[in-house]
Amino acid sequence: MEYHFYSFEKLSVWEDIRELNKMVYNITSSFPDHETFGLVSQLRRVSISIGSNVAEGSTRTGSKDKAHFYQIAYSSSIAFLSQIIVSKDLKLVSENNYNQAIKLKKLVLYKN
Repeated sequence: MEYHFYSFEKLSVWEDIRELNKMVYNITSSFPDHETFGLVSQLRRVSISIGSNVAEGSTRTGSKDKAHFYQIAYSSSIAFLSQIIVSKDLKLVSENNYNQAIKLKKLVLYKN
């Protein structure tokens, strides 16, 4: 049995976000060097933002405060969608990786 110290670690959406983060880091590691401070940085930051806001929201006791952080996580997932589409349009992401990323993003959106 796995021990969870914080409540967000028990959330199934958190597991999906972790998979999304790993995928983003793997995908962006093959991007050209000139994108290091462009799409690589943006995609990594936005995917981390999704998880960070879910984690922070899970600690809030007030429903309004909790909803605020979940809304930020949702907004970050929409920004991720825009960036992964641009990456696909620029042929930096394969069709297969794009489809996997979109599938994980949808899981995150609908569980959030």
